[in-house]
Amino acid sequence: MSKSVKMSLALIVCAAIALAAVALLGGDDGEPEKTAAGGSEQDDRLARADSIRLATADEGAPVLVEFLDFECEACRAVKPVVDQVRQDYEGDLEIVVRYMPLHASSVNAAKAAEAANAQGKFEEMYDLLFETQPAWGEQQTPEEQHFFDLAEQIGLDMDEFSAVYEDPATEAKVERDQADGEDLGVTGTPTFFLDGEELDLSTVEDLTAQLDEAVGR
Repeated sequence: MSKSVKMSLALIVCAAIALAAVALLGGDDGEPEKTAAGGSEQDDRLARADSIRLATADEGAPVLVEFLDFECEACRAVKPVVDQVRQDYEGDLEIVVRYMPLHASSVNAAKAAEAANAQGKFEEMYDLLFETQPAWGEQQTPEEQHFFDLAEQIGLDMDEFSAVYEDPATEAKVERDQADGEDLGVTGTPTFFLDGEELDLSTVEDLTAQLDEAVGR
């Protein structure tokens, strides 16, 4: 990973921590209790069988889980770093995406991602949701049409997209992800877990050192 990317991640992480603190102060006074490490229950809460895998690896490989919000500016800022991690640890690291909707359009954005995934185009939608976030984020009312426009842009079957988007099971999955995150003590985004342990990141070296150790480098 280049020095410039490392420097940018250090700044991004600081911004993410600040935004998470704002979200915590603006939410409930009590922080959810974190589940102890280990055990199948926590494994399920971290990565369900139907959770999105951005990267796969052999059984037993380390698992990096990101709880994200497509409307979160810090998540958008950290995405290039996640992309770099995917490249640098290809084949050695499983990367799982979980939804943690905390803004007005977050649930609809996650539903759009799920509907795209049903047609094998999650990554295309994932990229565009973050790329176009300034156009649809932070609106007075939840955005929806923009996500249908993105679906057309990436060539999805719109009838199928609409059916999955509107399916109550799709929103239920998003809500389940959020519930899992809350059970694990997630209060802001992005939040990362590595092999069941929440990462406390202050610099890029914190991330790369833990990933290197996990994959045996």
